[in-house]
Amino acid sequence: MDEGNWWVYILRCADGTLYTGSTTDVERRLSQHNAGKGAKYTRARRPAELVYREFCGNRSAALRREAAIKRLSRAEKLALIARSGLTDSGPGRGNAP
Repeated sequence: MDEGNWWVYILRCADGTLYTGSTTDVERRLSQHNAGKGAKYTRARRPAELVYREFCGNRSAALRREAAIKRLSRAEKLALIARSGLTDSGPGRGNAP
């Protein structure tokens, strides 16, 4: 099923690198990353901090947006993060629907 509440998110890892992913539950996914059960990339770079999230609606849109963000330069990603105003991982922050 392609419908739902899909989000694209960016994490800042402990080493300062950025990781982009998509999910239906950003807080659950962040917990998985920080528990070492997320992506292989983040396992060795914990803890990760949520610095950006964007509502995309459905899975297809989220995957397209994730791919577009991954093509951005680091400077462009940092500018995107700065414009979002997301300062913590609490509910209701970032680009809500």
